[in-house]
Amino acid sequence: MKKGTQIEGIVTRVDFPNKGIVEIDGEKVTIKNTLPGQKINAVINKARKGRSEARLLKVIERSPLETVEAKCKHFGPCGGCTYQTIPYQTQLDMKAEQVKQLLDPVCSEYKFLGIKGSPVQWGYRNKMEFSFGDEEKDGPLALGLHKKGSFYDIITTSGCQIVDEDYNQILSCVLAYFTNLSVSFYKKLSHIGYLRHLLIRRAAKTGEILVNLITSTQWVLDTPEELVMEELKNKLLKLSLNGTIVGVLHTQNDSQADVVQSDRMDVLYGQDYFFEEILGLKFKISTFSFFQTNSLGAEVLYSTAREFVGETKNKLIFDLYSGTGTIAQLLASVAKKVVGVEIVEEAVKAARENAELNGLNNCEFIAGDVLKVVDSIVDKPDLIVLDPPRDGIHPKALEKIIDFAVNRIVYISCKPTSLARDLVVLQERGYKVEKVWAVDMFPGTVHVETIVLIQRADT
Repeated sequence: MKKGTQIEGIVTRVDFPNKGIVEIDGEKVTIKNTLPGQKINAVINKARKGRSEARLLKVIERSPLETVEAKCKHFGPCGGCTYQTIPYQTQLDMKAEQVKQLLDPVCSEYKFLGIKGSPVQWGYRNKMEFSFGDEEKDGPLALGLHKKGSFYDIITTSGCQIVDEDYNQILSCVLAYFTNLSVSFYKKLSHIGYLRHLLIRRAAKTGEILVNLITSTQWVLDTPEELVMEELKNKLLKLSLNGTIVGVLHTQNDSQADVVQSDRMDVLYGQDYFFEEILGLKFKISTFSFFQTNSLGAEVLYSTAREFVGETKNKLIFDLYSGTGTIAQLLASVAKKVVGVEIVEEAVKAARENAELNGLNNCEFIAGDVLKVVDSIVDKPDLIVLDPPRDGIHPKALEKIIDFAVNRIVYISCKPTSLARDLVVLQERGYKVEKVWAVDMFPGTVHVETIVLIQRADT
């Protein structure tokens, strides 16, 4: 294999996440954004013996699995979804098999219980980060999601189907407003421009909506920025929506990295938080706080986790990487005490407020890195729940968690590759994997959550 060589072949399988495998002359080539059974044309962009990678150029023949029409008009060019042309049950089967392929080689004698689907297949997201840009160099202003396989090109996704129609109305309103004003977007290479992202959050249960416009500080129009923002707010509040806008925010971000963060935030209308309900509890969620992006799916995820946790009476539970304290509070009502640890201070503040809101006085939330905080906690846990970010648990933090020597650990993972790595360490240190459920929180996409029940081998 040489870089630049064009290849043609059949995708034999797709490994997590989104890695199609094609065999060429006895060598396996990885090609993203493909489906099992597709005949494709691609070009080698990384040539390494035994693990070459290629970029998809064209799908010559559809996969036999593609038996339904995509619901979204942006499907194909848009990088948001991959599996819309595959029936939902087939999507679930694929994801379950991908998780099993990763865990089977590293776990022995465990029970793989299958996969639980999302209660809804469409309009399920409660958060979307849209980017400003253009669909082609020097083209008209676009606002939406990245074009598949592109770091720069943006597709205006005004008909996105994995969000409520409210998102599409808000996106179209914001795009039309700034297009008429001829305001430029922030260019990633030159670091020049104003418009960066549009963050929308909408609660599935309460219908409350937060709209957050993220810009640089590079204002160039003669009209004062404050007046422009006031008019945008008024246009948004006049929209006829299914839900209710409870906050309009303007966040300034001058970071050169392509991330959504806040150097300064102004509340143009209402408040900087909204309320969502999960399994009978109410949660106050601020604009940047982590919260599962599929509210109805989160009820499935957390109910499953609660089943794995089992008996909690008179037990002290650690909820590590606790976010806004969702899991901690779902367990607190039947536990002696729950201690949550989360590195994002804003999320910890929200977790404390949520516990008070739900009348729970046996929750303690600590702001800090799990790696450092666990050394300072006086309490010794009876049980640990882990819900780390995509990269999994820091190796040194994992060693400290293992040193607590609890009999039971429940590990919730949004990336089964990092999960498999951490399970190897846990088993080497005296634990065994008992049961595994996969949970689909992201229909139409390549992502999947996994919940694992882990026991000490000597119990």
